[in-house]
Amino acid sequence: MVKDLAFIAYSVRDVPAAIAFYRDVIGLTPGDSLGDHWAEFNVGGVAFGIGNGEPLGITPGTSFSAVFEVDDIVAERARLLKAGVPVTEVNEAPKCFSVFVTDPEGNRFGIHQRNG
Repeated sequence: MVKDLAFIAYSVRDVPAAIAFYRDVIGLTPGDSLGDHWAEFNVGGVAFGIGNGEPLGITPGTSFSAVFEVDDIVAERARLLKAGVPVTEVNEAPKCFSVFVTDPEGNRFGIHQRNG
């Protein structure tokens, strides 16, 4: 069951240039995760992230609007698959797990579980 909004993310090819734009031009406050491949900014109670999503199938320059937080990503993925919803394999990152889902219109969103 969805319990929270994990983050909003946009795919970009040049993460350092995007960091400079969102920090220096837009005025967003950098969060704890700030690197050459992924960066997060604090926006109210939600993080806004940027990174190159090409390895996950997210073309830079396209919107990837919502990622929903869950307690058990494996169970949530199984529940969605059982319901006939297209869901990717679980992706593991150092601090989280995620799957990506396609809605009936073809829009994509993520399901996310923090690791620890």
